[in-house]
Amino acid sequence: MAQNVSDHLLKRINEWGLKRIYGFPGDGINGIIGAIARAGEAINYIQVRHEEMAAFMACAHAKFTGEVGICLATSGPGAIHLLNGLYDAKLDHQPVVAIVGQQAQAAMGGDYQQEVDLVSLFKDVAHNYVHMASTASQIRHLVDRAIRIAKAERTVTCLIIPNDLQEMDAVETPPRKHGTIHSGAGYSSPRVIPTDKDLRQAAEVLNAGEKVAILVGAGALQAADEVIEIAEILGAGVAKALLGKAVLPDALPYCTGAIGLLGTKPSWDMMTGCDTLLMIGSSFPYSEFLPEEGKARGVQIDLDPKMVSIRYPMEVNLVGDSAETLRALIPLLQRKEERAWRKEIEENVAEWWKVLEARAMNDANPINPQRVFWELSPRLPDNCIIVADSGSSANWFARDLKIRRGMMASLSGNLATMGPGVPYA
Repeated sequence: MAQNVSDHLLKRINEWGLKRIYGFPGDGINGIIGAIARAGEAINYIQVRHEEMAAFMACAHAKFTGEVGICLATSGPGAIHLLNGLYDAKLDHQPVVAIVGQQAQAAMGGDYQQEVDLVSLFKDVAHNYVHMASTASQIRHLVDRAIRIAKAERTVTCLIIPNDLQEMDAVETPPRKHGTIHSGAGYSSPRVIPTDKDLRQAAEVLNAGEKVAILVGAGALQAADEVIEIAEILGAGVAKALLGKAVLPDALPYCTGAIGLLGTKPSWDMMTGCDTLLMIGSSFPYSEFLPEEGKARGVQIDLDPKMVSIRYPMEVNLVGDSAETLRALIPLLQRKEERAWRKEIEENVAEWWKVLEARAMNDANPINPQRVFWELSPRLPDNCIIVADSGSSANWFARDLKIRRGMMASLSGNLATMGPGVPYA
């Protein structure tokens, strides 16, 4: 049996090493749903109960596996329902590809049922790449580019496939002639490290500081060992932005925990008392919880050059991968022998945990939710994945839950939308 466009679409996704798709069926994607049934074990299709859940699940898949997440929805209202979950992925810098159906091409422009201008609809959330296929020979390069751009830019991309095109004969290899595209699968992330000059300037700032504070975010999740080493060298405390909760175990005596609206007193005290700020892989938005402008020198490490020096006026901006950059920076740093600052931070952290325990033990009717989180922490299995919804639960997740090494944890960070907890899980 000859392959159709939908079969080829799934085969190309497989060639990228991807097999899981989160979706909800509908007439606008009947061709793709049929191909999923024919694909057997090659595609792991997770059928949800609402398209928004599919987008949330794809976002969580990207967060916890490092792979590109893929979600699938029908035309019109199905596509519209994806948007909130896709914005969650975009704002938390997660690679997600949305595949959506569309009405038959012959009906386009005729004010047809469920006809929505999907290119315009997705133009913001998937602004790096959103295209509607109009011929079978496009499918190969549309899939290749959507996945590659999502992965390279850590963002959302979108493919729109009209329902009549889905069942046309596949064109796996376009003809070799002018005006055709011949793409290939595969992408490897580059090794990004700042220049030696910038590293030396950063080291000068950090070596000169007497009271160094470190703030880590999701960009430091793969740099735990390096963060611990640099904190030990500098005698620094480490605060964690919400998406960076799993970077360090909360048992470390110098880990001040969360920062910001859901933050801790030790984090606040550290930021108001420091003379040097090192921010690693974080776009933490609330400048009022950072040192007062002019009171501290700043060094920031971020993979995205667009995100440096926008929360605090940094003296040195290091554009690079967090782990690689820290490994290059550490040999240039001088160990601080004076540890009064570190001792103060550790004393504040120890006192804060006593405060939280006391709050958790307060009686309440029907129950004190902080007690639930306090009792939950030691009972969580090793290497578990923890997710939280937005609202009060995020507060207790941020403050009361003690992360251990090997655990993973996340929530809707920058969008802070309601409802992602269950689909994330």
